Amino acid sequence: MSAAEDLAAERAATRARIAALEAQVASIVETASASSGDDEHDPEGQTIAYDRAQAQALLDRARADLTETDAALERLAAGTYGICEVCGRSIPGERLEARPAARRCVRHA
Repeated sequence: MSAAEDLAAERAATRARIAALEAQVASIVETASASSGDDEHDPEGQTIAYDRAQAQALLDRARADLTETDAALERLAAGTYGICEVCGRSIPGERLEARPAARRCVRHA
């Protein structure tokens, strides 16, 4: 698969992850507004606030991943994709395969 295809697949997967997490956060918010409000004493486990914070953190990370993927697509268009931003050397293909949006080689990661 080419770098463009890898990045496009990464972008699509990340957008799907964002959509799912946005739905999860919305569901948690809806559940919280419909509940009695005393989730701190729920003997069944985690609080709604904890669930919401966890889902929101995952959503924030997914949005940051999308930004990184978009930046990698810009580097690809500019002809600088796969070049370490620190040393200017090529980023090994194995690293780009594992992290398609990588900006730096392993040495400077």
